Amino acid sequence: MTTATAAPDRAATRAGRGRFGDLLRAEWTKFRTVRGWVIGMAVAALVTVLIGLLSAAGSHTSCNGGPCRFLYPVGPGGEAVTDSFYFVHRPLASHGSITARVTSLTGLLPTATGGRVRVGQGPQSGLHPGLEPWSKAGIIIKASTRQGSAYAAMMVTGRHGARMQYDYTQDVAGLPGAVTAASPRWLRLTRAGDTVTGYNSADGRHWTLVGTAVLPGLGSTVQAGLFATSPAYNVTTAQGLLGVSGTGGPTLATAVLDHVSLRGGQPAGAWSGTLIGGGPSAATPVQGGRYHRAGGTFTVTGSGDIAPDVPGGAGPGQTLDHTLVGAFAGLIAVVVVGTMFITAEYRRGLIRTTFAASPRRGQVLAAKAIVIGAVTFIAALVAAVVAVPLGSHVLRGNGNYLYPVTPLTEVRLVAGTAAMLAVAAVLALAIGALLRRSAIAVTVVIVAIVLPFLISVTNLLPAGADQWLMRLAPAAAFSIQQTIPNYPQVSNVCSVGGGCYPLAPWAGFAVLCAWAAAALGLAVFLVRRRDA
Repeated sequence: MTTATAAPDRAATRAGRGRFGDLLRAEWTKFRTVRGWVIGMAVAALVTVLIGLLSAAGSHTSCNGGPCRFLYPVGPGGEAVTDSFYFVHRPLASHGSITARVTSLTGLLPTATGGRVRVGQGPQSGLHPGLEPWSKAGIIIKASTRQGSAYAAMMVTGRHGARMQYDYTQDVAGLPGAVTAASPRWLRLTRAGDTVTGYNSADGRHWTLVGTAVLPGLGSTVQAGLFATSPAYNVTTAQGLLGVSGTGGPTLATAVLDHVSLRGGQPAGAWSGTLIGGGPSAATPVQGGRYHRAGGTFTVTGSGDIAPDVPGGAGPGQTLDHTLVGAFAGLIAVVVVGTMFITAEYRRGLIRTTFAASPRRGQVLAAKAIVIGAVTFIAALVAAVVAVPLGSHVLRGNGNYLYPVTPLTEVRLVAGTAAMLAVAAVLALAIGALLRRSAIAVTVVIVAIVLPFLISVTNLLPAGADQWLMRLAPAAAFSIQQTIPNYPQVSNVCSVGGGCYPLAPWAGFAVLCAWAAAALGLAVFLVRRRDA
């Protein structure tokens, strides 16, 4: 009895699998035999490559008459960094520590003149008292005075309390609150080989661990000491069709430190002051930075930043996603093909034949979604694989600096762009099944994906509203192309036009997937309940 029951179940399962396989083959045959759909997909791939190349060819940058290839220091992780600060230092051996108390952190911000020095006036004529939120000062252990070298620092900041930061991208919070003479902050860094550990204290007796950094390859002797720096100050004043406008300029930070103790310094020597230079998007140091020592008290002034470099600064750098701007036009072509993949059958009345041959309408839509998604992914992947290296070559040939990215980021850019177009095609298919009219369905999908992106790029909405739009709309998937992370410890205006998105890459892609899944589920529900 058991055997007789099981055999039909297995047979039914094999038959079910065969029927769906037949559906997939039938839908693939439909696609490849309609010349317009094949041409449309080829056009999507072609415009993705060509527009990317045209955009790269039109981007020219020169620095003092030559290509901008040397401007940005590169950090230990291969990322472009800003490394500009004033450094008061001494050598430190492989095992040792540095301790200091910070009693004051003050600064100067630019006025409406942008902090520029006027002719015949003092070097601070364009500044007024104030602290940039990420002004920072404290103690630092650095592999060398070379820009981009490994480091770990304990610091106080303008508005973000005490922090431990290391190797430019890492940031760990310490004690909160501002520094004053009545509420100082004690900072300590200990080194044991390649490991640097940071502590902070409110009284110098009770210490709290903030974080531990492992800096591979740290030399037997490094530089340790005091530092101060302050990034450029930017304020958005208006948004409109012409973009974001604002004011800003370089800033200064001045810290007062005492109870400075360096143990493990070898060889012993006097403190040296060094101005570490900055990249093009770092604030140009005002007055060059300086320090003054009176007994055991140090006053250190600096300008710039120690952080990852990001787009949107003063520098001429281009991000790698610039090579895939053509994907925007390719997406429109994909949406048209994806919509017509089902609306053409409704227009010609062939959908009745399809549903008569395959009564399980949900499976028909699933087979169509798999076919259009797979075809789109392959076509877009080929286009991206061609566009990225060719576009990069053209950009560099025109003197542009390309922000370096990791191999995994480049793979995510290429494969993610292909996946974004594939899911957009599935969304277009679902909307086409819901509306049954090609023109209306294409318009709806383009409005849902393209319009929010254009609104955000052209800054039609108030600041903040466009960020929410790019969190909720299907256009959030464009964040899959972001190659430079949104670092919270960097003062930078995040705009879609500058390649910065409010959601993380895969989170934005998930928003589009959710819209496509919801639309496809609704399409299956309605197709099962209405006449063909």
